[in-house]
Amino acid sequence: MAKFNPQGETREILDWFHLAENLYKVGGSWKRIYQGKTLLWQGKVDDTLELFSSLKKKQAHNFCTYLENHRHRIVNYGYYQAENICAIASGAVESTVKQIDRRLKISGAQWNLENVPQVLKHRCVTRS
Repeated sequence: MAKFNPQGETREILDWFHLAENLYKVGGSWKRIYQGKTLLWQGKVDDTLELFSSLKKKQAHNFCTYLENHRHRIVNYGYYQAENICAIASGAVESTVKQIDRRLKISGAQWNLENVPQVLKHRCVTRS
């Protein structure tokens, strides 16, 4: 990892689809939801908070709290996608983890915990 990131700097990015999923839980006006989605796509957390903070609904309050708690992980998704900086969604990673988990739990297989690194190394080599 140090080879690719010599300074050891990382940035957590909130999965776009999880963020949008939480936005949709607010419900209400589709116009407001669309505005919020557009603002969030651009990474504009403060503008999004302003849009939803005046609502009395519990879901809106929960969403605003969610935004505050994850503000440091919300980026300009449009820019990141256009520049191909990194994936804005974790679906591919989550799918791979589930697939490896299923393979490690094959019925009748007797996996030893010490063998897991070799299995993962093999998986990485075959996918690269």
